[in-house]
Amino acid sequence: MIRHAALALAASLALAGAAAAQGAAPPVQSGTYALEPTHTEVMFGVGHFGFSTYYGQFPGASGSLKLDGANPAASQLDVSVPVANVWTASDKLAEELRSAEWLDAAKFPALTFHSTRITVTSPTTADVAGDLTIHGVTKPVVLKATFKKAAVFPMNQKYMVGFDAVGEIKRSDFGVDKYVKFGLADDVELTISAPFVRQGS
Repeated sequence: MIRHAALALAASLALAGAAAAQGAAPPVQSGTYALEPTHTEVMFGVGHFGFSTYYGQFPGASGSLKLDGANPAASQLDVSVPVANVWTASDKLAEELRSAEWLDAAKFPALTFHSTRITVTSPTTADVAGDLTIHGVTKPVVLKATFKKAAVFPMNQKYMVGFDAVGEIKRSDFGVDKYVKFGLADDVELTISAPFVRQGS
């Protein structure tokens, strides 16, 4: 369930270009960006038998964004999330999620996302389509991305862009169907918030 929520957020980066193309000020700088993992949140939520929504995170995401500020549809995003890093409020549950009965971190160590199409829906939003791979299974997904900000970060004087992204997947589509027949939700909510740092001069 921990699905590539993280991946989704990477895809949202393309939105920065959308903002520039739509006349946002200041224009977003084109270039190659690296995902900044320290302040990236990749979260998942799954219904717990209808009683509550249980949330968890995937720390340590990495990725790259080739951002075209003038033509956001030409931007490209690749993100990877280490499965073994999955975190929940229960250490026991996190260990179960790493096991072969769930995500099988030993056999499938990373969740990955590769963008295939970006469709601008407003000056600050876009639908980011891509291939999401979880548990060795690749499926197409569409993430709703929102551009947050583009500016020089005051603490390190590096140019950064930031995005939020949300999406929903069915975990059974990726072969992770434990307890679905007993009522543990199949639908997984993905929420990603991530900054990217421009590389080079």
